[in-house]
Amino acid sequence: MKEFKIAPSLLAADFGNLQRDVEMVNQSEADWHHIDIMDGVFVPNISFGMPVLKVISNHATKPLDVHLMIVEPDRYIDKFAELGAQILTVHFEACTHLHRTIQAIKAKGMKAGVALNPHTPVRVLTDIIREIDLVCVMSVNPGYGGQSFIENTYDKVRKLKKLILKKNSDALIEIDGGVNANNAGKLIETGADVLVAGSFVFNSADPRQTIAELSAVSLT
Repeated sequence: MKEFKIAPSLLAADFGNLQRDVEMVNQSEADWHHIDIMDGVFVPNISFGMPVLKVISNHATKPLDVHLMIVEPDRYIDKFAELGAQILTVHFEACTHLHRTIQAIKAKGMKAGVALNPHTPVRVLTDIIREIDLVCVMSVNPGYGGQSFIENTYDKVRKLKKLILKKNSDALIEIDGGVNANNAGKLIETGADVLVAGSFVFNSADPRQTIAELSAVSLT
């Protein structure tokens, strides 16, 4: 039985058949639905809004892993809780008062995640890692799907794992961007707990089979 989680990114789904793709993930060996919320300000793209998330929530039978790539995420914490997010991840770079934001997320009964852009070092989480349920390591620059994996991610995951162990934190390490069958095993071996896969899953001939293959990946 695998000890890591697969979270297909619905940003790469067919928006014209979103219910179909959500139900495919429900029936697959995936563990979570990963949902990117972009505002066109923090990142140069706009994705799902509240009405679309509500539709996804109505059809999803697996946890909603919601990744906010937005400025001022505190303004929307209550709304995302209301819409059914079980994990809510904010960007370190978007939060002036990160500890307060994390506490606000937890107060609404959600798991609190913090995402790091590729240029942001792991050490910025030293004083708060024990408060975090999940750290999302961006392995591409946020804003668009289908980008190439940044190789420095492996070193970053090793450093993060070391910090988590040193601080006796329970935080999971999530990798978001460019994940595929070629790097999944090495990422898990390096310390990753959750793999987000978008284009690799939804652009494949058989997305459900691709998820199964990712779930069965062997360590390198």
